[in-house]
Amino acid sequence: MAGIKEIRNKIKSVHNTRKITKAMEMVAASKMRKAQERMRAGRPYATKVREIATNLMEAHPDYRHPYMEERGTIKAVGIVLITTDKGLCGGLNTNIMRLVLQRIKEFHEQGIKVQATALGNRGVGFLTRIDVDLVSQEVQLGDKPNLERLIGAIKVQLDAFSSGKIDAVYIATNRFINTMKQDPSFIRLLPLPSELGDPFQAGELGQDDDAVDTKSSYGWDYIYEPNSQTVIDDLLLRYVEGLVYQAVAENMASEQSARMVAMKAASDNAKKIIGDLELVYNKTRQAAITKEISEIVGGAAAV
Repeated sequence: MAGIKEIRNKIKSVHNTRKITKAMEMVAASKMRKAQERMRAGRPYATKVREIATNLMEAHPDYRHPYMEERGTIKAVGIVLITTDKGLCGGLNTNIMRLVLQRIKEFHEQGIKVQATALGNRGVGFLTRIDVDLVSQEVQLGDKPNLERLIGAIKVQLDAFSSGKIDAVYIATNRFINTMKQDPSFIRLLPLPSELGDPFQAGELGQDDDAVDTKSSYGWDYIYEPNSQTVIDDLLLRYVEGLVYQAVAENMASEQSARMVAMKAASDNAKKIIGDLELVYNKTRQAAITKEISEIVGGAAAV
């Protein structure tokens, strides 16, 4: 009977675990919809800033912003790693960490120094373990990206690029494809390409085949205040900040999708385990009953 009691306790334990995973699946599904809405809501702003910045740079080809200056020799780079604060989201963090580790090894083989910024608890722990120079970090981002909190950590990398301490800045995040698929991406943030585009929406790094056309079919005539150079500088800074915000929004949408799928798989596995344990329980119980009946019959026959 001890074996039966032990199996019954296991069944109860798995039942309780399944209740938790089922609840987490439902919460993740609700958060996933909101995260996808925030991710898509940020794209029109980035598109308009990109369009205006492209038009301004075409109107002033003599001025080139420092963010667009290609460095001849790459001696040091900065990496912005975006991960989650919590676990239980399948292989989401593992995939992006594996990709970043591979890139860091390639940089070291080429004699390129690496400094990193971590957005998310998992990224901080990972970069600390592999002994990378962690210059800034931001954790506990919550369910909604806050640009004011992100700017402080990102500004360290932007200032280092502007001062010449590093020659390129890369951003590593999980790009949201759909509910079942999230693609780990390692994208160059700085220097910006000559033709600005959305790395999270168009081209080889995006989820759509049709690139967003930032060039208009008609001319632009702007009135600048105080001057065109200042306007271009501010616009490109906002563009970079918009890319970082979009990367965090993509990662958060990917996190909730991956967690929903992982919790659904855990709930299904728990249901299967409960079925197997109940079968073992019934067999064990039937064997115990048969044994007791045999003992009673044997005792009655002896009497």
